[in-house]
Amino acid sequence: MAAEIHSRPQSSRPVLLSKIEGHQDTVTVALLIPKEDGVITASEDRTIRVWLKRDSGQYWPSIYHTMASPCSAMTYQHDSRRIFVGQDNGAVMEFHVSEDFNKMNFIKTYPAHQNRVSAIIFSLASEWVISTGHDKCISWMCTRSGNMLGRHFFTSWASCLQYDFDTQYAFVGDYSGQITLLKLEQSMCSVITTLKGHEGSVACLWWDPIQRLLFSGASDNSVIMWDIGGRKGRTLLLQGHHDRVQSLCYLQLTRQLVSCSSDGGIAVWNMDANREEAPQWLESDSCQKCEQPFFWNIKQMWDTKTLGLRQHHCRKCGQAVCGRCSSKRSSYPVMGFEFQVRVCDSCYDSIKEEDRTSLATFHEGKHNISHMSMDIARGLMVTCGTDRVVKIWDMTPVVGCSLATGFSPH
Repeated sequence: MAAEIHSRPQSSRPVLLSKIEGHQDTVTVALLIPKEDGVITASEDRTIRVWLKRDSGQYWPSIYHTMASPCSAMTYQHDSRRIFVGQDNGAVMEFHVSEDFNKMNFIKTYPAHQNRVSAIIFSLASEWVISTGHDKCISWMCTRSGNMLGRHFFTSWASCLQYDFDTQYAFVGDYSGQITLLKLEQSMCSVITTLKGHEGSVACLWWDPIQRLLFSGASDNSVIMWDIGGRKGRTLLLQGHHDRVQSLCYLQLTRQLVSCSSDGGIAVWNMDANREEAPQWLESDSCQKCEQPFFWNIKQMWDTKTLGLRQHHCRKCGQAVCGRCSSKRSSYPVMGFEFQVRVCDSCYDSIKEEDRTSLATFHEGKHNISHMSMDIARGLMVTCGTDRVVKIWDMTPVVGCSLATGFSPH
């Protein structure tokens, strides 16, 4: 079922501690049990399993429960030991786990959606279970009565969800690339604002209630940090992944962001560095460097008897430029560009060698990652994916030796 891979040698990259195998289909969610050597998994093979680490170092399933439909989302509330599982058929099911994690009792079924559930959050204080689905809606239901409290519909599939428990604000990412901020009430909700910046569907969100920062990852391979507290809108664009960003976790103590992508890439971003906001792209009918017309500028092409050029943009200054005036490529990590991007020739000349020093570290998870979660106190991370394997990682060599005691390498 599983094997101990390593002890904990010191290194500068994540250490693979254990692999858990046994699922027959994609593992959609894997969650570490706080203060326990255990993992809860939900899979497209319709099973929920609780894996506990035995004296041998192997993880064995102590609970194996089969659902009526593939499991598409899950959340676990440790204080009450309640598990909420979303399914492909739109239902959310609630379970209670015994104190020794060897038994799981069914509590209730919530008819939350008409299609696949994409994300779930449980608020113990308000006794609400909040979920999003491919029926293009967010719903919130009372866990005491099982009744639907409210729904709000979007124009696209709702793909991910974050929630501020103090203010009852919900953040919903969707397949159009938009993020909607909603204020949830007992029987209604109001739209506060929408955030637009991604060029692909939003796959994951992370909300930091302390600094009031929202992080979003998308199929355009990028991460955006949104300054919600300062009401500045989009603050930083981070580009270092080569595939869809599937999961995020911000470590407030060490000011680091961990992101995982579907090609197995694991990135750790230093958010404590002085960074620059990427400029908005400027529009122009001609190159803002050499003034040659772009191909749609028919009047200038006719007047100058020249062929129009293709429009590009410098990632550093945002100016609209032609290919000849932007022939260089450079990384510029202070603006979030960890790999080489197009810059105009004058910006290229202004970038010093020290400006190209990376502000992130990149690691290989060596499996397709569809979901990641962290136990920040212990510096542990669990990843899972379409290869049906669950991996448990020691992240302390990368993010700090003891997050629980406040030690930070920065």
